[in-house]
Amino acid sequence: MKFLRNIFDNAHATLNKKESTKKFFPLVDAIDTLVFTPNHVTKKGSHIRDAIDLKRTMMLVIIALIPCLLFGIYNTGFQHYRVLGQLDTASWLDMIGVGALVVLPMVIVSYASGLLVEFIFAIRNGHTVHEGFLVSGMLIPLCMPADVPLWMVAVATIFAVVIGKEVFGGTGMNILNVALTARAFLFFAHPTKMSGNLVWVTGYEDAKVAGNLPDGASGATALGDLVQGKADPSMAAEIGASFDAGQYDLLHSFVGLIPGSIGETSALMCLIGAGLLLWTGVASWRIITSFFVGGFVMASILNLVGGNVYFDLPAIHQLMLGGFMFGMVFMATDPVTASHTNTGKFIYGFLGGFIGILIRMVNPAYPEGIMLAILIANVFAPLIDHMVISSNIKRRLKRVKVA
Repeated sequence: MKFLRNIFDNAHATLNKKESTKKFFPLVDAIDTLVFTPNHVTKKGSHIRDAIDLKRTMMLVIIALIPCLLFGIYNTGFQHYRVLGQLDTASWLDMIGVGALVVLPMVIVSYASGLLVEFIFAIRNGHTVHEGFLVSGMLIPLCMPADVPLWMVAVATIFAVVIGKEVFGGTGMNILNVALTARAFLFFAHPTKMSGNLVWVTGYEDAKVAGNLPDGASGATALGDLVQGKADPSMAAEIGASFDAGQYDLLHSFVGLIPGSIGETSALMCLIGAGLLLWTGVASWRIITSFFVGGFVMASILNLVGGNVYFDLPAIHQLMLGGFMFGMVFMATDPVTASHTNTGKFIYGFLGGFIGILIRMVNPAYPEGIMLAILIANVFAPLIDHMVISSNIKRRLKRVKVA
């Protein structure tokens, strides 16, 4: 490690010798502070000494995302062989191989395009490279369909970093979650690549065009089938059976062996990540708990309404589908865009979960409402905190008057 330390020290000294090369200091400093402890210190004001810094916090989130990433790689290959009717002949190594060839290039493109923008802004503005994209670079590919083109991943990432973060001042200043901004951009700019039944399973569209699909093979997500059953009552019984004891039953939905965005299908993997984030104190238990309660309450209310296969699905089963658990654990808990007051976190989380299920179940054109719900909650987070703080001030002023 001393040898590596000397390399960074020499690089810093070389870059700082000339004014023309000083602007490239952030490039070396970004790698240096990722490998070693940053040497930035507080100059004034009260502060707390701690062994952890922002980069280490971000790395804990990435570690928490590893179960979703690994399962997403496997499930991508599993769904590929499932629709081709080759599950009996394909080994788990074959599934991992296919999944890795799809997922890993998306992760590489996401980091490469996002960090390129980060470096450009750091050099232009003369500041160190911000740490926030360490997590966003992983979240973006995990919330994408398996068949989305790589150039779209790059364009969406660049848009999210520039428009969603840098124009507001960089990491810590953005009002919207960066990864969800990328997903929202692609959803509205290229909807055919972010919705429908052809994009969730890699190779499904090509096999369908070539006529190589076995009878009954489908690339539709569970939520897509629910919407179809809601629109066509004649299919409700068949679709309902697939949720009772078929491909989309509660066990499969919880484990995640169903079509969907790469990292969002497995509630089990999301809960493993949540356990790490809660144990280390990185994520807020208030947001996670209230988000789950908000979604459960809305799903339960619509259960009482009933009338179609979508509304009749049990509330707990509803929460295991789509991106609800992934959004709850990794998106809604973003410390920058979420509420900061303790009471505000409860309100913010409940609002996100409640609206997410409402959009999902009531709007037939948009079966996955978690993305929009969290973005809406992001917008309202400052207002929620303002109301909570104003309420606290009024309550304390009343105490002063009484005293």
